[in-house]
Amino acid sequence: MTALRLAGSRGADVLVRDHFCVKPGETVAVTADSATDAGTIEAVVNAAAAAGAKPLLLTIPQLPFQGTLADPYIPEALGRAVSIADVWFDLTFPYLAGSQMHDKAMKAGRARYLLIGDVKAAGLDRLYGAVDLDRLFAVQEALDGFLTDSEGAECRITSPVGTDITLRLGRITTKKRRRTDVPGTSTVMGSAIFYPVPETVRGEIVLEAMFHEFYTILPEPIRLTVDDKIRELRGGGAHRIVADRALRRAAGGDYGRIIHLTIGFHPAAQFVGASFVEDIRSVGANAIGLGLPWWEPGGGENHPDAVVTAQSVWIGGRQIVRDGLPVYPGDLQDKLQQLVAAAGWPSAGGER
Repeated sequence: MTALRLAGSRGADVLVRDHFCVKPGETVAVTADSATDAGTIEAVVNAAAAAGAKPLLLTIPQLPFQGTLADPYIPEALGRAVSIADVWFDLTFPYLAGSQMHDKAMKAGRARYLLIGDVKAAGLDRLYGAVDLDRLFAVQEALDGFLTDSEGAECRITSPVGTDITLRLGRITTKKRRRTDVPGTSTVMGSAIFYPVPETVRGEIVLEAMFHEFYTILPEPIRLTVDDKIRELRGGGAHRIVADRALRRAAGGDYGRIIHLTIGFHPAAQFVGASFVEDIRSVGANAIGLGLPWWEPGGGENHPDAVVTAQSVWIGGRQIVRDGLPVYPGDLQDKLQQLVAAAGWPSAGGER
C-alpha cells in the first residue's frame, strides 16, 4: 500500500467507529470539494465501508465562501442527498455548516454532522488516532464545564505579539459529545469555545493567521482595535484588503463584533499553516470569530476567523493559560496530565 492510502486510516477508523458510532447499513455521506485532501477522502470513505456502512461521496467545486454566503453556489441535489443520510462528514472548506442547505438537513432530524473541513490525512491521524479519546473528552467536558460555570466572569486574553483584550463571558450553549449517536451538528474535539457579551470586548487583537476568504498564516500581523465593535483594522500587507472585504461582507458593510473565542488544547495537533481546523486545536491557539452573532439578522456561520497563538487567559482573576500552556485549576489539570501521559508526550505544565 502507498503512504497516501495508509495516512489517515487509523484516525478515520476511530472517528467512524468510536466517535460517530457508525453501524452496518447506515448511509454515510461524505461531502468534499475540488481542493479536499485526497488522502482524507480515501481514509474516511474506506473506514465507513469497513464499518459495514454505505458511503456516498459527493464532490463539488470549492465554495468561495462558507455558511449562508455559500447558498447561491450549492446544488439543490446536494441538500437532498445529505438530508436522508444517517451520518454526514463534511470535508469542504470553506464549509457547508451554517448554509440554508445545512440548516434544512439538521431540521430533517436524521443526519449526524461533523465539520472536518480542511484536515489533511496525517492531521486526521493526529486528531483522532494519536490520543486516548476517553481522556481527551474528559478534558473537553471539564474545560467546557468550567467555562459554562464562569458565565458573567471577567476575562482577559493576551499574546506575546501584542493581543490584549478584556471582556465578560456570556452564556455557552454548545457541547461536544464523546459518542455522537444522535442527530445534530458537531465540530472536531480538542478546543473549547466560549462567547463574550459582545459589547463588553475592549482592547487590541493581533492576528497571526486568518481565515478570511481562505486560510493563511499572515506574513505581517493584522491588528484589530475593538471597543464594543471592531473599530479599526491595521497592518497585514495585501491581506488587509482581503480581511477588510471579508469583514464587511460578513457584517453587512460594517466590521461587526467579536462572536466567539476558543482555547485549543489537543496535545497532538500541529500548527503549521496547512489546516485551519487542526491549527486552531493546537495547544495555546485561539480562533476568534468576527462579524455578526448568529442571533442577529444576517448573522451565522459566515464570519471570518482570526487566529492568535501562545495566548494567556485569565477568567475571574485566575490565570488558566500561560503563554499557550494550560495552568488549569485542580481536577481539570489532572485530567490534562493523564491525557498527555497516555499519549507519551512531555508534561504540559501546570499549577495548583
